[in-house]
Amino acid sequence: MGLRIAWLMTLTLGLASPPAMAQTSGGPPPLASQGAEIDLAGPFHARSAWRLVVTEAPPAKDYGGNDAPGALTLCLRKGPGGPCVSAPVSPPLRKTTPDDPIAWEPHYLLKSEVVYPRGRSAAPFLLIVTGSLNSGDGDQVVVTQLLAYDAARDAFRRVYEASAGRNNNEEIRFIAAGPLRGAVITAEPQSHRPFGYWITVEKLDPANFYRRVLRYRSATIYNDGNPLAVIDSEMPGIERRLGLWKPGQPLPAPRLGGGGKPCLEPTLRRGELWCG
Repeated sequence: MGLRIAWLMTLTLGLASPPAMAQTSGGPPPLASQGAEIDLAGPFHARSAWRLVVTEAPPAKDYGGNDAPGALTLCLRKGPGGPCVSAPVSPPLRKTTPDDPIAWEPHYLLKSEVVYPRGRSAAPFLLIVTGSLNSGDGDQVVVTQLLAYDAARDAFRRVYEASAGRNNNEEIRFIAAGPLRGAVITAEPQSHRPFGYWITVEKLDPANFYRRVLRYRSATIYNDGNPLAVIDSEMPGIERRLGLWKPGQPLPAPRLGGGGKPCLEPTLRRGELWCG
């Protein structure tokens, strides 16, 4: 598939907001560019001038007929003249079927940032989150990846990759701080009554790969009226099962909206955390 680079941005750490663009009278605002070029040599102290390069194809239409960014190609470039290596940042795509019509190719670069799973005194990882085209009901395939730098080989390798939708409160979350720092928590909706979630926690092993350390059925139920994200409402249950919290201790303090205002009065109801 032929691709063209559109509005390439050069960044140091993470993505910056694109510059404001003038809106043409009588039409929708232009789409923000998803293309990016991100320096990795500095934050990873790499021996070569590694960069994450994201190029965007011509604009597309999503499954609701709305304007959408073109398909993205992600790759790592070892210096300005080096080839683009796609394997570490482009997982194999699942095939589309009549029962699964959403294309799995990425069209949105939702997040790209350097994270520190073991604190800033240890080696960082590169966190990449991409989103597919939106379906007619607004669903989207969201893919989360974590990459580590191998100094001995002067190369990057993928240490975590998983995907989820977004219409049923499912989520894959990298934990950046707190007692679970460095872990990845997944809330996966169940397809049978009482329509709860499978909660999975994966943590780093000594070889810098993620291994499952916990999986259980949630106390949270779909559409139960709790304004907290499922992972937040399950945090006391997660931490209790991992020996990080005991009843009687202060409850974990979530934020409303996954990062908005803090919850000042967290309460526990039948094992589920609520705000107020």
